[in-house]
Amino acid sequence: MQSPLPVRDGVNATRLRLPAEGPWETALDYMLHRWGHIDPDGILQRFDDGEIVGADGSPLHRATPLEEHTFIWYYRTLPAEERLPVELSILHRDEHVVVVDKPHFLPTTPGGTYIQESALVRLRNELGLPDLVPMHRLDRMTAGVLLFAVNPETRGRYQVLFERRKVQKEYECVSLAPAGDDERFLEQFAEPVTVRNRMVKSRDYLLASVVDGEPNAETRISLLRMDRTPASTRALFRLEPHTGKTHQLRVHMAGLGAGIMHDPFYPLLLDKAPDDFTRPLQLLARTIRFRDPLSGRETEFRSRLELQEAAREAN
Repeated sequence: MQSPLPVRDGVNATRLRLPAEGPWETALDYMLHRWGHIDPDGILQRFDDGEIVGADGSPLHRATPLEEHTFIWYYRTLPAEERLPVELSILHRDEHVVVVDKPHFLPTTPGGTYIQESALVRLRNELGLPDLVPMHRLDRMTAGVLLFAVNPETRGRYQVLFERRKVQKEYECVSLAPAGDDERFLEQFAEPVTVRNRMVKSRDYLLASVVDGEPNAETRISLLRMDRTPASTRALFRLEPHTGKTHQLRVHMAGLGAGIMHDPFYPLLLDKAPDDFTRPLQLLARTIRFRDPLSGRETEFRSRLELQEAAREAN
């Protein structure tokens, strides 16, 4: 359902479904019931300013009956945000797509405490592209290649590629080998390993877990190199996901006893702490490949970023 309100400050208007019945006579009554404890004056002002509209774009007023609309749209009051000390870099831009290197710590889309500080909103504002939408997502803690569609008339052609799994992705990660067990670790990954299992996302937390049942997650894992120092042994892996479940790569690596460095979730959930920008999750979306649906050409975009723990050992 398309919003009758345009993107403002890089952020889409919020859609709200009104209940078909209840103790509220007007749409205003319902909104005050939902959010009146937070900003009652702001809600009243939005009605008076015509900033709350129905599906046809017509503004609601304070006395608009509840049953007059099923869906309404409005602009949220955006919280003040401190700019994250990370930057996006553009790998490719044309009339149909924008491809960027997303840094660690920056979310792909607005959510929670990150609205303006998301890759989508930053790019919309900086490039003047209000219709920009992501074709896929990377976790906030994951860096690398991220593809956005520019043109609403052609974005569906690219979306179909992702829906039909016609896009090949490769990631890289760095893991620590268990202390004193280098040889067994090396033997385990002497040949590429394919992990297949069933993953589900917790209803209570942002965590994913492996359960019994038909596999719905698959990753091919290849050891690229091991770097030994007196302090530790670090392994650089290539990860090729065939599916895209939440935290799939992180769960699969942890399940093999090769949890990704600086992962606060797997294999152990750590206490919530402020971001440590000196210790980013060592997971990078290195490449993305597909046959361009418009030109018909095989296309590849490759990240220019490097995982700091891999680079440190290579020096």
